[in-house]
Amino acid sequence: MWNERYAEPGFLFGTKPAQFLLEQESWLRPGQKALAVADGEGRNSVYLAKKGLDVTATDFSEVALKKAHGLAKTNNVEVNYLLADLENWTWETETYDLVAAIFIQFAGPDFRKRIFAGLQKTLKPGGVLLLHGYTPKQIEYGTGGPPFVENMYTKKMLQSDFSDLEILRLQAYERDVDEGRGHSGMSALIDLVARKKA
Repeated sequence: MWNERYAEPGFLFGTKPAQFLLEQESWLRPGQKALAVADGEGRNSVYLAKKGLDVTATDFSEVALKKAHGLAKTNNVEVNYLLADLENWTWETETYDLVAAIFIQFAGPDFRKRIFAGLQKTLKPGGVLLLHGYTPKQIEYGTGGPPFVENMYTKKMLQSDFSDLEILRLQAYERDVDEGRGHSGMSALIDLVARKKA
């Protein structure tokens, strides 16, 4: 399915980074080792690389990764792109200073629990997680994300699932999103910024 979606002309989610990532620029430091999870066509990983981070990015779609390689080349940056099915992904232990997981809501509750555990496992002590997605109200808007309420995030869920981290920001809000054909229009969003305790 994802290969088919990404095979359409142009970039499904645009080439600019997610607004959320732009707003978290203060956490980005040149030389940090970063992981962009399920990064699709590369818009967020390329931005991180342009900021001087050492970036690895994963995605399930070969078509998306081909576009991501092209986007990185166009922007004169290098990103280590890996074809990865997160169902079978081995999360490296305490490897990354920064992990970005932006709109990764293809995962239902059980799969999501495993991904969330992996995000925490792969952060170094003191490392920062940037998680961004939709709340259940997004189903009413239908402007992005899957039509499954169980895939959406709530503040209570994120507080519970990331209770071992120091939560620095946890906010649900609504705003107009213009991030390619895939994310366009008024949206119900939620941000989590959290740090792994040293």
